[in-house]
Amino acid sequence: MPHFLRLRQAAFTPIILSIAGSDCSGGAGIQADIKTISALGGYAATVITAITAQNTQGVQAVYPQTDETVRRQIESVMDDLPPHAVKIGMVHDANIVTAITDCLQTYRPPHVVYDPVMISTSGRRLMTEETIQAICEKLFPLCTLITPNLHETALLTGNTINSINDMEEAAQTLAHRYGISVLVKGGHLEGNEMCDVLFHRENIYRYSVAKIESHNLHGTGCTLSSAIATQLAYGNSMEEAVRQAKQYVYQAINRGKNMQIGQGNGPLWHFF
Repeated sequence: MPHFLRLRQAAFTPIILSIAGSDCSGGAGIQADIKTISALGGYAATVITAITAQNTQGVQAVYPQTDETVRRQIESVMDDLPPHAVKIGMVHDANIVTAITDCLQTYRPPHVVYDPVMISTSGRRLMTEETIQAICEKLFPLCTLITPNLHETALLTGNTINSINDMEEAAQTLAHRYGISVLVKGGHLEGNEMCDVLFHRENIYRYSVAKIESHNLHGTGCTLSSAIATQLAYGNSMEEAVRQAKQYVYQAINRGKNMQIGQGNGPLWHFF
């Protein structure tokens, strides 16, 4: 048996539960989360909130699961293999939000990282106003960290985000409003540098890297949030978990930039 496999098997293996939608093309959602958690040495359990028909060129159909189906999946995992961290992605309607929050209040996992998939990369809103309200009132206060992009941050704060200073103010506003940590993702800012801003316990942290020219960015947000959840499950501090997760995503983008998978916006490469 190779030496690195013996080390991995002997070390602590955190359990991370991903609650998200399924991407049949394998680049985002549950599939990206499983790849990320596994690549980082964790054990991935999953709860599927929706089945999508999608590929690198777009989403063709969405088939939401019922709130009871989501609830029973969470209970099955939590009762048998309680996770060290939970990552939440696609939440399609208010009833599913309620099912998730009920379970979080019952089981109280130590870390909850939520990537609020509210607005698409092109700026199209993906949720009803009722669902967004339920998320803000019920789900956000139960999270350890949320990771909105610039469009989502603007929606949640009511302010346009045009600069890193705007990101810092928005992160602080949301953190104080919900009593949580906030990572505002700056991938859509103009310029050659990509900067994310974390507001955690009254401190601001900037994570800046040079942008990588790539058309293969499908699943970047899913990968980042599940990587953060995994690093928190290992016991890292919030700022260190985000730093290590950002490094992992940077390498995954860099390794996948020249790959030809699909005819559109291809995926990252999670294993290296």
